[in-house]
Amino acid sequence: MKPCNHGKPSQTKMLIMVRIFCFCLVSTLLSIQGSLTLTPNESIQGNRTLVSSAGTFEAGFFNFGNSQGHYFGIWYKNITPRTIVWVANRDAPVKNSTAFLTLTEQGVPVILDASRSVVWSSNTSRTAKKPVMQLLDSGNLVVKDEDDTKNLLWESFDYPGDTFLAGMKLRTNFVTGSFRSLTSWKNAEDPGSGEFSYHIDAHGFPQLVTTKGEILISRGGSWNGFVFSGVSWRRMLTLVNFSLVINDKEVIYQYETLQAEIVTRLVINPQGFVQRLLWSGRNRGWEILSTRPMDQCEYYAFCDVNSMCNVTNSPKICTCLEGFVPQFYEKWSSLDWYGGCVRRVNLSCDGDGFLKYTGMKFPDTTSSRYDESLSLEKCEKLCLKNCSCTAYANIDVNGTGCLLWFGNISDLTRHTDQGQDIYIRLAASELDHRGNNQSFDNKKLAGILVGIAAFVMVLGLATFTYMKRKKVSKGGVFMKK
Repeated sequence: MKPCNHGKPSQTKMLIMVRIFCFCLVSTLLSIQGSLTLTPNESIQGNRTLVSSAGTFEAGFFNFGNSQGHYFGIWYKNITPRTIVWVANRDAPVKNSTAFLTLTEQGVPVILDASRSVVWSSNTSRTAKKPVMQLLDSGNLVVKDEDDTKNLLWESFDYPGDTFLAGMKLRTNFVTGSFRSLTSWKNAEDPGSGEFSYHIDAHGFPQLVTTKGEILISRGGSWNGFVFSGVSWRRMLTLVNFSLVINDKEVIYQYETLQAEIVTRLVINPQGFVQRLLWSGRNRGWEILSTRPMDQCEYYAFCDVNSMCNVTNSPKICTCLEGFVPQFYEKWSSLDWYGGCVRRVNLSCDGDGFLKYTGMKFPDTTSSRYDESLSLEKCEKLCLKNCSCTAYANIDVNGTGCLLWFGNISDLTRHTDQGQDIYIRLAASELDHRGNNQSFDNKKLAGILVGIAAFVMVLGLATFTYMKRKKVSKGGVFMKK
């Protein structure tokens, strides 16, 4: 009888174990590495992520510290600490880590929990034969047909969170009144929809606004041809190019970076402040370029109506416009700007004129009208023809377009960077009064200057005479013989 050979079975068993280990290792590595695309027979769960082709952005599940709430979101892949730019289920966190995101056979992105109940869905009605999900290097998560990559079935950019990225579009529909807005988080560790919104108000000439519910908190100003006028835009235009498109249906606002290596974002934080941030590779952190509102004058109508706010005049930062007086003198004298200002003389329509203010952030355009083709001269005539028109201006800083205001002037501010000219309507008597005052002031100034000149001449003559006599007295001493 031949002895049993125990070596071969042991080697076979060892080989099987090695293969199992290798399979598990590969499976683990595959589960944690980022994929470029997702199809209906795949899912994202646990540590698995989608990564954009250049590795700029990453999408997957995350949570905050010890929180049991799990979210599917998008963040910068190579920036630490993790900076979230979009969250799918921001208002519907999953209470455990077993949730997963997948595509239906029709191409609808859904998040399912352990019981396969739908936690979140894109609810898109468009379908595809071969749907595929992909994360673009812009940070836009898209679903498209594998055979028709140009037409997107769904994209995350259509559903902004608290962050405005390059290439994203903020839209407001003139017909339906609907708009896409940034919405703040509830707090730093809760991406749920907060109290503050940032969007384009298209009632009148389009302007950027920050609201808390239905309350207008701050305005980013109206479009001046390059940016919204409330922005300190000198440095901004060295980093990004802003654009605004207005057609019969809607207004569309977006921006693009001027160089590929520029990483910037706009965020509305849980406290309602809108911040423009720039990534600094040298400092490995986010540099805050601007924060709005940054002072009292940037809060909506801080000085109430028919007044001007100038933060450099602190503490008396509010003044009535020329031809207006405080509605409540006692309040204004105690730096309470309630009630704003009222006209000293009512408009009579015939014979009215305008007073020019320079370097201004335009007032609220909610009740304004505009024509992008009119010159400033035609704009003035158009305003004069309408007795309700109280101010006019060029839309563009280059001197084109016509913008008309009606009723009270609200939220007019002295611009801290580079403002625009606006013409405020006054009654003829107010203009005459101003002209007479200026004439009187000019005469008074001329008299003062003449007096000063005469005094200097007399003083000079007296000095000259004194010095001459002193010299003669020294040189003309009589010598005794």
